[in-house]
Amino acid sequence: MERVLWQLDSKSNDLERFLHLNGLSQRNETLFFKVVMSDPKRFLPIVYDPTIADACLQYSRLFERPQGMYLSLRHKGHVKEVLANWPEKDVRFICVSSGGRILGLGDIGANGMGIPVGKLQLYTACAAIPPQGLMPMLLDIGTTNQELIDDPLYLGLRQAPPSSDELDSFVDELVSAVQELYPRCCLHFEDWKGDDAIRLLARYRDKILCYNDDIQGTAAITIAGLDTALSIKGEALQEQRILFYGAGSAGVGIANMIVSALQDEGLSETDARARISMMDINGLIEPSRQDLNPSQKVFAHSHAATKDLAEAVRTIKPTVLIGVSTHAGGFTEEVVRTMASINDKPVIFALSNPTDKAECTAEQAYLWTDGRALFAAGVQFDDVTLNGKTLTPGQANNFYIFPAVALAVWATQARRITDEVFLEAAKATAEQVTMEQRAHGLLFPPQKDVLRVEINTAIKVARQIFKSGLAQVPEPVDIVDWIEAKLYRPEYSTLEKS
Repeated sequence: MERVLWQLDSKSNDLERFLHLNGLSQRNETLFFKVVMSDPKRFLPIVYDPTIADACLQYSRLFERPQGMYLSLRHKGHVKEVLANWPEKDVRFICVSSGGRILGLGDIGANGMGIPVGKLQLYTACAAIPPQGLMPMLLDIGTTNQELIDDPLYLGLRQAPPSSDELDSFVDELVSAVQELYPRCCLHFEDWKGDDAIRLLARYRDKILCYNDDIQGTAAITIAGLDTALSIKGEALQEQRILFYGAGSAGVGIANMIVSALQDEGLSETDARARISMMDINGLIEPSRQDLNPSQKVFAHSHAATKDLAEAVRTIKPTVLIGVSTHAGGFTEEVVRTMASINDKPVIFALSNPTDKAECTAEQAYLWTDGRALFAAGVQFDDVTLNGKTLTPGQANNFYIFPAVALAVWATQARRITDEVFLEAAKATAEQVTMEQRAHGLLFPPQKDVLRVEINTAIKVARQIFKSGLAQVPEPVDIVDWIEAKLYRPEYSTLEKS
């Protein structure tokens, strides 16, 4: 490990460090995880976001050998046969992406394989799930990205994606094959195009063991940040007015889970939705809009039409502003100062990533609110010193949530994953932020403690799974010791003397 750390220090940038660690993961998996788990705060931004964005943009050109299952649309009718070639026969998680909407990069087709690989590495690095039962998968259905189609080194199909009906038929075949070959497997849908993501989650969530991290994981980490922020403010969730800047699958997913949380507090579904407003590229979502899909229509309230975010803030007077737009700089000085004029402690979440897609920076949020903002972003920004006080921005990244949920699901062999599971994960994450950390504006636990944080979260989530009757194993007497005994440790096996 000391040798690897020396080698990494000699690299000139994080993309080179990513490539070095990526090669190490293929040569020596144990040593790779030993390094990454030794200092999560340092290495998570290298093996995942934001560095993974740069790697994905160049993935076909950086490619050396496959790290997962490439399942092509040309394999339709033979999916089970192809899946059966995977060497591990007890696959417990498949992270599958179509590459249709990778981070804030849009459709990058087969170059999106870096995301399933990276996500599953976080299962192990952040929650100590044994890596051998994890399969990264890229569902190669084509791409709308003409630049990639014209690139002679592009690895994927050089054709437009299929119709929704044809795609659904292909995914049905995949789901059926997974159920037959790997009956204990959970399908983790990741970075699909917005309409596909919403439709496929609705299609399968009540039928098989699956979840969509962009919808449910993003929602849970946002709610965790809200829980912490509202505890600092001394306010309840039902007292808030929430405005979303961005109304795609992530925005709608967060909004729906907030509705579930508000219903748990006793509100009706109608009253809960009334506390949430949304805005997309075509303006505020309100009843006169003719371009809304069903998942957006339920948030169309009687407001005056506008495409001006600052005007929407002045009119709606939100206490919470959440950005999931991938519109860099969308939270302008006017927008943020208007939030500050309405609220003593405005909650501002700029969740789009990578870094150059964030709606505003931490420094801007603090400067334009005189240090009063309770701020989080999808990427990690540096501390900001203002008026002699050091403020620590939070990173509302899903890696606090999905590995912990996966650990609980893996241990309990859960039959389904419900919104209650994600709400429990959000609550458990928020509870681990200390009063001292909150005083510095931190809304999430420190990344250096991510493994312990996620094990604690997984324990509470596992209790929820047992309580709801979703587990397929007997509930242990001591759930803490039971989960601790199952954890992966990056150690070489030894031969005992006879």
